[in-house]
Amino acid sequence: MSREIIATENAPAAIGTYSQAVKVGNTVYLSGQIPLIPATMEMASGIEAEIHQVFRNLSAVCEAAGGSLQQIAKLNIFMTDLSNFATVNSIMAEYFEQPYPARAAIGVAQLPRGAAVEMDGILIVD
Repeated sequence: MSREIIATENAPAAIGTYSQAVKVGNTVYLSGQIPLIPATMEMASGIEAEIHQVFRNLSAVCEAAGGSLQQIAKLNIFMTDLSNFATVNSIMAEYFEQPYPARAAIGVAQLPRGAAVEMDGILIVD
């Protein structure tokens, strides 16, 4: 089975040795997105702005792969402060409808570029 590299200018360019996403069959493996604004490569400021930007970035990569956030089967959320869990849930409800994807929310000590949140996932496209 061949691999297809997914890339879009509507999400931040990779800042390391990885692709924005890799599609194998109808499964798309989404790399972690932090709250970089694609046009400027600057970080969004404030936890709510960071969360929204991460969802916008993930959405852009999903669209480039021929899908949408609604087709994410598994979402991983990494946070440097788990007290932001309720805020993540509230904002996530603006981007997803039921049935929600399987999900993990993980507290971590540090994220790239000082981000407070990062998300990756697995997308299934038709």
